[in-house]
Amino acid sequence: MTDADLVRKKLAFIETCVGDLRRFAEPARIEQDIREERFVEHTLQVAIQAALDVASHIVSDDRLGEPEHNRALFELLARAGWVPAQLGPVLSDMVGFRNILVNGYQAVDPAAVWDVVEYHLDDLLGYVAAIRARLGKAGDA
Repeated sequence: MTDADLVRKKLAFIETCVGDLRRFAEPARIEQDIREERFVEHTLQVAIQAALDVASHIVSDDRLGEPEHNRALFELLARAGWVPAQLGPVLSDMVGFRNILVNGYQAVDPAAVWDVVEYHLDDLLGYVAAIRARLGKAGDA
């Protein structure tokens, strides 16, 4: 059974990261300010990692399947009704972005980072809301 308390802590962490990015990030300065670049990239990385951790926990505990790669975790969650179908591919793309942040730090496109901060933070919050709603329906609230 999914550990609802653990999942809730991870979800709260994602919200904190999104809040920090909205309050403090200045994506237009990423190309000129190394501190800005590293703050934004690191905060996105750990928020997406927390989303992955939640997905992995649920997929494993609910025995939703064996993902071939991390991106597939969100596809499994969508298939099982944990997240809306349209959110699965968006979150899978975020995993790809996280992989670039982690493994290709010298090749990160500042425009892509800016795009995520400007247009995709709500996707992370949508994920948080969907998981919380499902936890509530499961009687774990």
